[in-house]
Amino acid sequence: MRRRLPSECRRASGAWLGLLPNGGASERKFEEESEEEPECFEIERPRCQKMDWSKIRKLKKIQSRVTFDTMDFIAEEGHFPPKAIQIMQKKPSWRTEDEIQTVCNILQVLDSYRNYAEPLQLLLAKVMRFERFGRRRVIIKKGQKGNSFYFIYLGTVAITNDEDGSSAFLDPHPKLLQKGSCFGETDILHASLRRSTIVCMEETEFLVVDREDFFANKLDQEVQKDAQYRFEFFRKMDLFASWSDEKLWQLVNMSKIERFSYGQLISKDFGESSFIMFISKGSCEVLRLLDLGASPSYHRWVWQHLELIDDRPLKTHLREYSPMERFKEFQIKSYPLQDFSSLKLLHLKKAWGLQGTSFSRKIGTSGDTLPKMLGPKIQSRPVQSIKCAMINTKFGELPKEAAVGAYMKVHTVEQGEILGLHQAFLPEGECDTRPLILMSLGNELIRIRKEIFYELIDNDDEMIKKLLKLNIAFPSDEDMCQKFLQENSWNIFRKDLLRLLVEPRQSPPFPPIRPKKKEIYNPKSVVLDLCSINKTTKPRYPIFMAPQKYLPPLRIVQAIKAPRYKIQELLPQYKSAGVLI
Repeated sequence: MRRRLPSECRRASGAWLGLLPNGGASERKFEEESEEEPECFEIERPRCQKMDWSKIRKLKKIQSRVTFDTMDFIAEEGHFPPKAIQIMQKKPSWRTEDEIQTVCNILQVLDSYRNYAEPLQLLLAKVMRFERFGRRRVIIKKGQKGNSFYFIYLGTVAITNDEDGSSAFLDPHPKLLQKGSCFGETDILHASLRRSTIVCMEETEFLVVDREDFFANKLDQEVQKDAQYRFEFFRKMDLFASWSDEKLWQLVNMSKIERFSYGQLISKDFGESSFIMFISKGSCEVLRLLDLGASPSYHRWVWQHLELIDDRPLKTHLREYSPMERFKEFQIKSYPLQDFSSLKLLHLKKAWGLQGTSFSRKIGTSGDTLPKMLGPKIQSRPVQSIKCAMINTKFGELPKEAAVGAYMKVHTVEQGEILGLHQAFLPEGECDTRPLILMSLGNELIRIRKEIFYELIDNDDEMIKKLLKLNIAFPSDEDMCQKFLQENSWNIFRKDLLRLLVEPRQSPPFPPIRPKKKEIYNPKSVVLDLCSINKTTKPRYPIFMAPQKYLPPLRIVQAIKAPRYKIQELLPQYKSAGVLI
């Protein structure tokens, strides 16, 4: 539409005078009221001509920036973000897909929430509401009907059997649930009464799902799909082949699926866990924190290598003993009070008999009259004096820095196997009480409480016979220590051999100076260097320590670098092709 100029507007208004009944009086009045309008057009016209295009470009840049305020998602340490609280204050039907996805991403820090399938995660993010309660607030009261279930985002709650939850503050070791846990889901599914009381031990933040929203948004259908999946898994197992569908559904309703990513810790000690775990997908490893200082093999191995700490050539060390000498040394060390003079005399008679010597005279059997090579004692290698801090062990002194530990793989649990029942029916004296760690390799498992499972298998002799066959005998700590030392020796020899045979890459004479990058992980952090054990310089790299029950923390290593002969001295020396020196 073409804009009229002020002069055109005035000419048009003069043509209307003859058409008005009062002879144009009202038109004159209209012109008086609209005198300011032409002036506005006259002001706007030069402004368009003198527009500052640099300001326009700057304005467009500001408008084109991403309008994402990160402060909306920053909360106090550990607290639920304010932006997510604003989203949860809306009704479920008013939340947009982007808002639901935002809440879902924030809740990925909760293990119990992450265990649900992705469609169910989005539905839960749609219907959740936020609540914060103070210390001693009762969240669930025993005996009441369940109308909600809860995810703990921050804080700690206790499980009690009284109605007001006061016993949780008197019990020195109450049952606690912390961030990432959830409770109350089974009660709203089956409209059952609460079997225990939940009370806040401190200020706690919850994400609550109400029963009305749960069924209105058809979350029960997604939960039923998970239950059907668990039922089919249990039905395929030979362990439950004799169970009826009704009894198997009781097991399904009391179980729960949990998912773990690669390298995630499942349990610090699954032997003391109150759950039985069925591996439905993937696999996991059973690990043992091995205290190497408590092993006689490690103690002997360390001192054998510390004798070489002076780094002398192989030929200058003590000569290699003959098989007979090594056998006699073993006998003397094994039986120090036994007299081997008769064996020495017999060997002496045979040696002199070959030389034609008469045995009519009396021969003394003391060690002083015998040749040095046949003395009563064979000197063992002298212990090298090491000046460093020592600790006393039941096998003798050991350098303090050499008292380390290592994580050893004990067993790999595959799909379809069961954990938590391998020692269920063994006598107390035969049970393996060592703490065993369960580490995920990317797996999915189904958990059920032991007391509930034992109630279901009560008086089931066929089931008990099957469970007795599940007993797993794990290797001893001494066997695992010997395996660790063997693997460590092989890895060091392999690296030395590669360093000898493979020529190093030639570097330029004047390489450019590059600033050192800050590394999160230093390979030296997990390597014990026995070569520098008597040095007083402190390492410049971090050291990883593992806590122990009732014991001080233990340094964790993956390899031990020990003093050793140069590999050139161990390999056969050739004067020429096929001819040894």
